[in-house]
Amino acid sequence: MNIGIVCYPTFGGSGVLATELGKALAENGHNVHFITYQQPVRLTGFRANIFYHEVRVPTYPLFDYPPYESALASTLVDVVKNNHLDLLHVHYAIPHASSAYTAKQILAKEGRYVPVITTLHGTDITLVGRDKTYAPVVAFSINQSDAITAVSENLKQETYSYFKIEKDIHVIYNFVDVKRFSKRPIDAFRKVIAPDNERIVLHASNFRKIKRIDDVIQIFRRLNEVVPSKLLLVGDGPERPMAEELCRELALCDDIRFVGKQQDMEDILAIADLFLLPSEYESFGLSALEAMAAGAPVVATNVGGLPEIVKNGYNGFMGNVGDVDQMAEYAIDILKEEDTFLQFRANARKQAERFDIARIVPQYEELYQTLYNNFCHKKHEAVAG
Repeated sequence: MNIGIVCYPTFGGSGVLATELGKALAENGHNVHFITYQQPVRLTGFRANIFYHEVRVPTYPLFDYPPYESALASTLVDVVKNNHLDLLHVHYAIPHASSAYTAKQILAKEGRYVPVITTLHGTDITLVGRDKTYAPVVAFSINQSDAITAVSENLKQETYSYFKIEKDIHVIYNFVDVKRFSKRPIDAFRKVIAPDNERIVLHASNFRKIKRIDDVIQIFRRLNEVVPSKLLLVGDGPERPMAEELCRELALCDDIRFVGKQQDMEDILAIADLFLLPSEYESFGLSALEAMAAGAPVVATNVGGLPEIVKNGYNGFMGNVGDVDQMAEYAIDILKEEDTFLQFRANARKQAERFDIARIVPQYEELYQTLYNNFCHKKHEAVAG
């Protein structure tokens, strides 16, 4: 099939998932066309059946804000027509679902029919979507999609509670390539981070308030008092200056490293002994799943979709939002005794296998084929009529 994928090209979970999905589809023989304003960060290397189409937004003095949504819709029309796309799969509701709807209507006027799948990822529903400025457009564009998917059961229910959705939402979980993340740690790399064989704790995010980076540091401080450890903070964002200042106030600078945004997470996660994700909300927790695939147990909050991937007392623990004392105790329980740690480590890998790419991608392919067949049938009826 010829598949168009629309996503944000950044390090966020929706962009990462969309890019990895496209790469997997290409490996399965599909032609995949990425359509966005810059090349996705996870789209590296040459593949003969992967194509990238940049959305260009002309700037005019008339516009205070460049009309990206209109430019995206026009680009979608062009790419569908000139590359004979069979369907469009848009990730994140705003503005991708509404732009796809506009493109679909333009194409329909020309006698071309293309189904649209919208995948909801989290903050497009729980944060941006709840804003009254956007809510009517979000609800309308979701309902106009030919199929809707959500990355967790929790997000599905949240969507139904926030909006009047008239269609079924299919839950297709985020996925991870377990083989890719099952790498042996580079001993020299680990030695640089933990020269005295300390435990290595990791957190990766976009450093927004919802991630509660200060809680990550406070949990680590309590853990480090009992189990000598080092903390790697991967990513960047608005909360980084606060986090750096907190590290200085707590005299933890020697034990904490800010390593910025990283593309090859499998190399970093390979040396991690524990992953911390004390977020205020996570629709799924893709970063935690990648950590589990690398064999890192997870200590997280019991919010959103996290209970769907973290089994309490098996591959990690979950605490209440803000309860840094309890989550620190959980971290100590996992890391203090080697036998316990090794059991949690093995369980983390087993749990990640439930979300392996080989299990999840076929679910998307089945949905694609169903939609494509339905549209072919409708098109045949329209021509016959």
